[in-house]
Amino acid sequence: MRKITIGIAALSLVLVLGCKKQESTSEYNNSSSNTVASQQATTNLSPEDLGKLGAEIKKNPKDADKILSAKGLTQEQFEQAVRKVAESPSDSKKYADAYKKAS
Repeated sequence: MRKITIGIAALSLVLVLGCKKQESTSEYNNSSSNTVASQQATTNLSPEDLGKLGAEIKKNPKDADKILSAKGLTQEQFEQAVRKVAESPSDSKKYADAYKKAS
């Protein structure tokens, strides 16, 4: 469980650092449509898909935006999906297994 937490924390740190560059533009995009879209995105990806995506981002942090946009996600949506997965021990295990296999 500790390894999973460390992996999620490391991934979140990478995403947070990437978000700081776009912080000023994201302040103006907070609307109900973004919330609906983020909720849909979190439910459309399985923990395994999120794990693979997280491993891709870790391998190529400079291309994080491209990787996420190819899946139709923003950094915020991805972070929310990972947080939702972290709430369930079984989903966390699925995420971690997929992350390790893709790493």
